Amino acid sequence: MIRSLQDFSAPYFIGIAGTGMSALAQYLQGIGMQVAGSDRQFIFGQQNEVQAKLVAEGIRCFDQDGSSLTSDFDVVIVSTAIEDTVIEVQQAKALGIPILHRATLLSLIASSKKTIAIAGTSGKSTTSAMLFDILDQAGYEPGIISGAGLVRLIEKGKIGNAVAGKGDWLVIEADESDGSIVQYHPHTGVLLNIDKDHDETDTLLTLFKTFKEHCHHFMVNRTHPLAASLSVDPAHDFAVGKNEAVGYCAEGFQQDGMTIQFWVNGEKVSLQQIGQHNMENALAAMAVAHQVGVPLAVAVDTLSNYKGIYRRHQVLGQKQGIWLIDDYAHNPVKCAAAIRACQPVAPKVIAWFQPHGFKPTRFLRTDFVQELANALRPTDEIWMSEIYYAGGAAVKDISAADLIADLQQRGVAAFFVSDRRQLVSQLRAHLSDPCVLLLMGARDPSLEKFAREVWEEI
Repeated sequence: MIRSLQDFSAPYFIGIAGTGMSALAQYLQGIGMQVAGSDRQFIFGQQNEVQAKLVAEGIRCFDQDGSSLTSDFDVVIVSTAIEDTVIEVQQAKALGIPILHRATLLSLIASSKKTIAIAGTSGKSTTSAMLFDILDQAGYEPGIISGAGLVRLIEKGKIGNAVAGKGDWLVIEADESDGSIVQYHPHTGVLLNIDKDHDETDTLLTLFKTFKEHCHHFMVNRTHPLAASLSVDPAHDFAVGKNEAVGYCAEGFQQDGMTIQFWVNGEKVSLQQIGQHNMENALAAMAVAHQVGVPLAVAVDTLSNYKGIYRRHQVLGQKQGIWLIDDYAHNPVKCAAAIRACQPVAPKVIAWFQPHGFKPTRFLRTDFVQELANALRPTDEIWMSEIYYAGGAAVKDISAADLIADLQQRGVAAFFVSDRRQLVSQLRAHLSDPCVLLLMGARDPSLEKFAREVWEEI
């Protein structure tokens, strides 16, 4: 039985190209293991960017055809997306190779370091990246396992979602979507917010309560009432607005185009990012770093050079007065926040959204309509294309067109274009100078390519 990282040295990842899996693979390779893996995206003779970057790190990559998994590997790593019918899962069982779930592996990694686990239904990746940058700048040589690539690492030719780190500290995201958050026992747990997403808030609150009980130290964002209800020590918490009982407060938010400014405990912070939610993310990162021992002034200096992360309000450019921004927003609160963050940039925002999954869309239908209707100004528009379907058993009894119809009944300028390839041609007459075209969606690996195609077409 595998109880620690010392119990294996040659892991094999099934589905290694996935964001979460590739991060773990890179981390294990970075601490000296001999890592290999396969993915259905890998096809012999075809170029694959993720595969090329993994190979550059020394990780062996194979087609997912069952030819590469042998008894030379001492553990097989799978995610929830990998079904028992996959040929390599069957081979692992036949060969007697232990099979470990991704979340269990991450918990073993977390137990091997002084881990800071960032939790919440929004902002985990950004806060993790900001905190990693601050600790790195302060000389802590931290590690990170993230759900998104850091732009400054991507610019170096890496996937950017993992660094092994030579120091004692490790920053990870604690994922509530699959319940795996309860497996972690970190040095410090951070709770950013609790909003209806994969489950009802009552269910999420129960998960986060268990997470809190497993943390040696715990910090919460007291701006969010549900998160605040789990506070352990207000002096270690953070909040927007002046609050004498809270240890870290952000005030004076201003957004000027693509830059935001605010004050944290008397320190002026300037970020080349947009939206009040990024002030909250930065506040969380500063508060945690300060608790670790980093002066606030060092955090401020680091954040002034923060380059962002992949597909989180990622600016692709400006053309003929049109800003094109690509974002990972996929739940109602995130989509509304993404839209509001773009509004100070231009008098008109055209937001496009591709929902993912029929069950999540059905579950969140009313919330999507309410949040989007409240966020959009009279000059703004919302467009949607059909729900992204990743395969598997699904009851296809809802369409993105249903959400658009609900929004139209509320008087919102809402439009449905089933085939996203027709998006630019259909909305071209709606573009103005200046305006923001905001693309939103998650889970679909082709969204980055789609964003580049939109950029070429506008």
